[in-house]
Amino acid sequence: MDYAKEALRLHAKWNGKLETIPKMPIKTRDDLSIAYTPGVAAPCLEIKDDPKKSFTYTARSHLVAVITDGSAVLGLGNIGAEASMPVMEGKCVLFKALGNVDAIPLALNTQDTDELVETIARLEPSFGGINLEDIAAPRCFEIERRLQERMNIPVFHDDQHGTAIVVSSALVNALRFVKKDDPTIVINGAGSAGCAIANLILEMKIGKVILCDKDGILSKEMNLSDEQRRLMSISNPEHKKGKLADALAGADVFIGVSAGHIVTKEMIASMNKDAIVFAMANPIPEIEPEDAKAAGARIVGTGRSDHANQINNVLAFPGIFKGALRAQATCINDEMKKAAVYAIASMIKEEDLSEENIIVSALDPRVADVVADAVEEAAKKSGVIRQWEKTK
Repeated sequence: MDYAKEALRLHAKWNGKLETIPKMPIKTRDDLSIAYTPGVAAPCLEIKDDPKKSFTYTARSHLVAVITDGSAVLGLGNIGAEASMPVMEGKCVLFKALGNVDAIPLALNTQDTDELVETIARLEPSFGGINLEDIAAPRCFEIERRLQERMNIPVFHDDQHGTAIVVSSALVNALRFVKKDDPTIVINGAGSAGCAIANLILEMKIGKVILCDKDGILSKEMNLSDEQRRLMSISNPEHKKGKLADALAGADVFIGVSAGHIVTKEMIASMNKDAIVFAMANPIPEIEPEDAKAAGARIVGTGRSDHANQINNVLAFPGIFKGALRAQATCINDEMKKAAVYAIASMIKEEDLSEENIIVSALDPRVADVVADAVEEAAKKSGVIRQWEKTK
């Protein structure tokens, strides 16, 4: 199938992928009087006296805003707010189809950090959670941090944390299969996804991390963001220097969130025995799976659905928000992220692990509920739930 041609045809036919469907009929005078005036005044007054009841009498308890500024859309780059909308609508479709979470796409016509923070923060009364999407680094780090400090609902930048969670899940299982402890893990691409992957791997103590970008292994001489500089202080314990090829020599794991066809067979061959390669640049991976295998990689994963071991954010975000909303969490913290990692990993049983089966399918209907249960429990245990009794 020519996916581009078919997508254009169907998007035009659908005229967008979303619609609003009411939960109640409006067929009689009574229906109208309950759904709207005069009956609607009753829940309004209840919420006025007790704002937490907005989670009972409105859609907030199951509603997420999917928000972008259009600055880093897929692999297309800074294409702007209007052009980002098909992706935002698609994300909302996945929230509903896979997690039964309602979501609304919002593309904001600014790329100014202060304006984005101010605009998004003022949306809090309408939503139970904020999914930031396709906002370029390094601004995305500051925007998420400032919003979470200011808002009393979860704010989650999926390009960072969703990617990190699914990569870590695949890595946990891959390491379990090849039986490696404390591996050396090279991450190429030091943007939002790469930094978040490094943070979560280090937080979970999965292994040692070497972070690289297009200029090679991060070093203090480079023009680094604050987040990259912070990561330098807790990574690369052997103080390796040089290019990506130098980092990969003797490494156990390669994680690519960078650009297509920048890794050679020779680089993979220089890695340790039973190497793990996650080449996730889309649509062209850093190295083709067959080339990585031919060079000696034991396990290979990509972001594509036409190869084994697809590493896809859709495994994480529907269930994470479902669990966070159910718990009435005020944020999505490290404990909740780690719970999601192990929940996703647990869906491949020990006896089913293989070189081509280290991560559950993105279309497995069980995933969102398994992740939601784990995230909800972690939210409660870590105490990041609103300090009030849920209204009946």
